[in-house]
Amino acid sequence: MGEQPAERISARDAAERAIAYLDEMTGQTPEVVSGLEPADQGWLVTLELLELARVPDTTDVLGCYQVTIGADGEPVSFRRVGRYHRGQVDEDPP
Repeated sequence: MGEQPAERISARDAAERAIAYLDEMTGQTPEVVSGLEPADQGWLVTLELLELARVPDTTDVLGCYQVTIGADGEPVSFRRVGRYHRGQVDEDPP
């Protein structure tokens, strides 16, 4: 008989691991999980991270990052997919 594929980790666990991984890699704790979707071999987690604090805070620069978490719960990759000002209202965010 063939091996059964390992079960995918839960969405909550994937989000928590993505937060910890991005914090470790950038030295900044993400502010919010803004997206979470299943991927072929795990999860794709989208996070928002404060990159530059300014006064007033509506001009803060935030980065939108995607972290791929494998089915085994290990981070596979991360990348910044966009930057924007906190006060920016846009129909198509990064």
